Order: sequence, then C-alpha cells, then structure tokens
Amino acid sequence: MVRLEHVNLVVKELEPTLDFLLTAFPEWRVRGRGDGIWGDTTRHWVHVGDDDYYITLNDNAEGENRDLSGIQPGVAHMGFVVDDLEGIVSRLAEKGFNIDILGREHPYRRTVYYNDPAGFQFEFLQYSSDKPEEKNMYGGESGELKRNVTSLN
Repeated sequence: MVRLEHVNLVVKELEPTLDFLLTAFPEWRVRGRGDGIWGDTTRHWVHVGDDDYYITLNDNAEGENRDLSGIQPGVAHMGFVVDDLEGIVSRLAEKGFNIDILGREHPYRRTVYYNDPAGFQFEFLQYSSDKPEEKNMYGGESGELKRNVTSLN
C-alpha cells in the first residue's frame, strides 16, 4: 500500500493557515506542536489533521510564495476530496474567505479552489459518483472558470 501521509509547508506565521485549515476541516485537530532548528533558524511547527493524515506548518518563512498564476516551479495546489463541499464553502465564507476559482461544471464532480493567508492554494472536490470511469473522467467539463466568488452558484 502507498498513501500520502502528510505535506510539510513553510509559512511566515502558523496561525492564519492553521485557522484556515481548521475552518475548512472542523473534524481536524492540532496533533502536536513544537520547536525545531532548520538550518540556523529556530522554527515553531504544528501538525494539524487527524490520526492518519496531516499537514505540517513551519513558521519563519522568508520571501514570497510562487505566483499562482505563473509558471514558476513549486506547489500549484493541494487537492482534498470532501463529502460536504457546501459546508466547507459556507464555513470559509463566514470567516471572510472567497472562492478563488470555481471549477467548470462536470457531470460527476464539483471543484473549488481557495488561497489561504500564506498564499497556498487548496482545492476541494466533491464527487457525485464512486465509479472510477465517471469520477476520473477527463473532459466533459462545460462553462467557464469563475474567479473570486462567494458561493457555489
């Protein structure tokens, strides 16, 4: 078996991204916190997730994230399959987060992208089919991408 256990992100400040993640995923929790040395810099870190999967956040980043509209190397986004896309959109809207990109219409999935306060992009997908040939169907999208919207409609 192969599975992705965690992603490790370096941010300027822990709390804004931590708040974003705990708003999106209220069932997640802080699994642990600590301090460590990275090169010659002391960093605070936090693991946020559940018993099996998590995101590590490390503070004291220097510089800026890649331009998400550009073609520089780096992380473009992280995608999460969710059961309640409307719930995530609602919770994030209550905290003042707008959808950065509302995905094109697809017969078997809905997709939204958000930028967190640190400049990382998170994709949330909800599938309407368990059949691999439907949920993994490439093509079939219609309509245009919508940017900076507040709801799924």
